[in-house]
Amino acid sequence: MTRIGFAYNQKPEPVVALRSSSSGTSRSGEKSSHLPLDSSAPGGLVTPGVDDEFAEWDSAETIAAVEAALAPFGEVIRLEADEDFPEKLRAARPDIVFNIAEGRHGPNREAHVPAICEFYGIPYTGSDPFTLSLCLDKARTKDVLTARGVRTPPFFVAASVGDVAAKAGELRFPVFAKPVHEGSSKGVFASNFCRDVAELEGRVRLLLERYEQAVLVEEFLTGAEFTCGVLGNGADARVLPIVAIRFDSLPEGAVPVYGYEAKWVWDTPEKPLEIFECPAAISDELREKIESVTLAAYHAVGCRDWTRLDVRLDAAGEPHVLEINPLPGILPDPKENSCLPKAARAAGIGYDELIQACLIAGARRQGVRLPRRTRGRRSAAA
Repeated sequence: MTRIGFAYNQKPEPVVALRSSSSGTSRSGEKSSHLPLDSSAPGGLVTPGVDDEFAEWDSAETIAAVEAALAPFGEVIRLEADEDFPEKLRAARPDIVFNIAEGRHGPNREAHVPAICEFYGIPYTGSDPFTLSLCLDKARTKDVLTARGVRTPPFFVAASVGDVAAKAGELRFPVFAKPVHEGSSKGVFASNFCRDVAELEGRVRLLLERYEQAVLVEEFLTGAEFTCGVLGNGADARVLPIVAIRFDSLPEGAVPVYGYEAKWVWDTPEKPLEIFECPAAISDELREKIESVTLAAYHAVGCRDWTRLDVRLDAAGEPHVLEINPLPGILPDPKENSCLPKAARAAGIGYDELIQACLIAGARRQGVRLPRRTRGRRSAAA
């Protein structure tokens, strides 16, 4: 029987409920820590002092759903990516590792599990350590995209507040600031939208203090935003139905950004945000442009098996890549806002089949033989 190692990071439990939700759960599907809100800001914007340390990690429910999806292909061995992961991996010696681990510390944290797998010569799913480290560095990702001719908004990196005055003249305002080495909208607040140098200096100072890393500052594109899921490798890589972000569902006066507030504060079971439209209601011409830039970016940074990319249009309607996430969110409940499963369902791909598609792609790429499925897929409507 094939032995499938399953590498993940699980959110700590219990957690304190969000003040904005009596259930403590946003429709992004995860529970989060108590968030101090600035009620004087439009929509009650989150301050940069929030406890979002574990926003990238997965819930027990997601981990169980992935395990169940993998089970038809062999014996699934849970390998939580904690400090004992290397010893557990060496003892288990699986035939392949299914990796969704976000990592624990440092700017290369998402690369740790695949790097350890490579050290022991164990095949694994998803992108390699270089691509995972590259894509977690928003600035270096944009450098590579620019070099490969893939559109991305103009930007600079502020390692200090002094860099703002020195470099702000390179961009046109308004701009948007965010930590350079974070994912899952950590540090991406609507209040990071800055209209002038004074606002930008204040915001950069707060982000530098809170996240202890450099800040990416990029021109704010005024057009529509989309999320694009990709499955497969090489010439077989395909873009799933495009997800449009409906900013008209945000609170009145809110900045059109799908950031921390939209995921964790405003979107609750009691007052859900209908923020996704999939498939996006766009012209065939625009869809082809978005798919083209998505696949160009996917290949430029070396993604494998699956990925989710964020794309936004400029004032002329041309798509630009904002970020690339080779470890995409995969929440199982259709009622929760999770873009890759939503795009897969629109393509007729059920949750189990989505997880299995990544496993199959990784196994095929590395010559790992998998048995036939021993039970059916979970349907796209499930």
